Amino acid sequence: MLPYPQIDPVIISFGPVQVRWYGLMYILGFVATYLLVRRQINLYNLEKLRVHFDNLNTVLILCLILGGRLGYVFFYNPGYYIHHPLEILATWQGGMSFHGGLIALIAGGYLYCRTKRLDFWETADTYIVTAPIGLGLGRLGNFINGELYGRITEQPWGMIFPGAGPYPRHPSQLYEALTEGLLLFLILWPLARKKHEKNWPAGVILVSFLILYGIFRFLVEFFRAPDAHLGLWAGLLSRGQILCIIMVGAGVLLWYTMIRRKRTGA
Repeated sequence: MLPYPQIDPVIISFGPVQVRWYGLMYILGFVATYLLVRRQINLYNLEKLRVHFDNLNTVLILCLILGGRLGYVFFYNPGYYIHHPLEILATWQGGMSFHGGLIALIAGGYLYCRTKRLDFWETADTYIVTAPIGLGLGRLGNFINGELYGRITEQPWGMIFPGAGPYPRHPSQLYEALTEGLLLFLILWPLARKKHEKNWPAGVILVSFLILYGIFRFLVEFFRAPDAHLGLWAGLLSRGQILCIIMVGAGVLLWYTMIRRKRTGA
């Protein structure tokens, strides 16, 4: 068994104001996206995106935060928030949904691109390739917070998480950081370069992200403890896995649509 590192979730406090590791991970993710999208703009001469870069960043950050929170409210705990609607705004108490954030990002990005006459698929490819960095950092924040831990295990790398009982558990946050974060980025970043070299259709990176993330998250969820108030659907699948099945299905459908359009020349 490995000892769980007791890291204070609060980096520093200024009276009632606290700077937390989890919040810092969000900021680092935003900075990484900013720098890597700007690099792609220069590498691939995305001049129209350059004009709207700062405004679009602001829109997407707001969509991510709002969508992530509302996704958690509606996907994971709607009954509670129906009776406590004021707590929907209490993001400092925790509760963000990746799938909700992704839906809001795609919807908000699409509306912005349509309004400004930007190529949505090219823009989506440019941004989504950076998403694994933020995802990986976010999982590290979950690990430091001692939340979203794994199921009970007898493996030698199991850890006893504070507040999770006396038994060792999978450090599933680290599994997710490695798969949804590092591994996914190492796949998508070279794929984006190849897309521009071989003139692949716009949208291929977004589709690849939807399918690969959905698969990675689906598999890791078998090691992650399900939400206590939700349990497992049919004694097998978590809520996150159900959302991932829908996500992979959407990616496959979009992939089929892209291939069909390419064959017909539409």
